[in-house]
Amino acid sequence: MMKFEFQNLTVYKKAKIFHQDAKKLIAVKKLSSYEKDQLSRASFSVVLNIAEGSGRFTKKDRRGFFVIARSSVFECVAILDVLKDENIFSVEEFEVLANQADELSRILYTMIKNLS
Repeated sequence: MMKFEFQNLTVYKKAKIFHQDAKKLIAVKKLSSYEKDQLSRASFSVVLNIAEGSGRFTKKDRRGFFVIARSSVFECVAILDVLKDENIFSVEEFEVLANQADELSRILYTMIKNLS
């Protein structure tokens, strides 16, 4: 049984999967400590900002956190893209996470527009 409403949100569930999948790749790839830290923090930021925004009372406050979450999705894609170019991630690994990120971005965009 979920105690917090945000735990029932599809976007929250998908963000958790995205973060877990990013962490799985981080665990098996040869990344520098700052690359691991950046990707881990950025993917975790998506999850946390969705949760935090859901707890806000005004549309403006909720919207702000969802904007930050979406920006963190973009940050993740940029990190993954650079690592793909450096042949640390394969094109296939990049595509899997990029497709998840695209879906998150689209859902968050809709949520943001609905709060405008």
